[in-house]
Amino acid sequence: MNTLKPFDPVEDLFRGFFVRPVAFGQDDQVTTMRVDVREGAEGYEVHAEMPGIRKEDIHVHVEGPLVSISAERRQDKEEREGDRVIRSERHFGRIARSFQLDADLDAEHTVARFADGVLTLKLPRKEVRPKQSIAIE
Repeated sequence: MNTLKPFDPVEDLFRGFFVRPVAFGQDDQVTTMRVDVREGAEGYEVHAEMPGIRKEDIHVHVEGPLVSISAERRQDKEEREGDRVIRSERHFGRIARSFQLDADLDAEHTVARFADGVLTLKLPRKEVRPKQSIAIE
């Protein structure tokens, strides 16, 4: 069974006397999507951090009070020292986030913009029409 030990800087320092230490990213650096949701008079505004994602790879689905955001992600990162690769990270995969708001949303009038790695959604509330009494003839 292969288990990873947590990063210990002291142990890494002592090991560094014998071999060159290379610190790789921690597990919390795996693909994540952080989301802020603000409520206003007209509806909601959502900001989702999606660094390294292309606009063409983002999908937003709104149904009733449910909002779903997903994207395919490909990230390549390589550090070189001369001609020798000392670190290479490649991450492929799908990120997704779903959440439910307090009101039904008007999907037809939802506005989505993507700039500088941040997806902004303006989600207006669906107009609720009051119940009407029907006159009986």
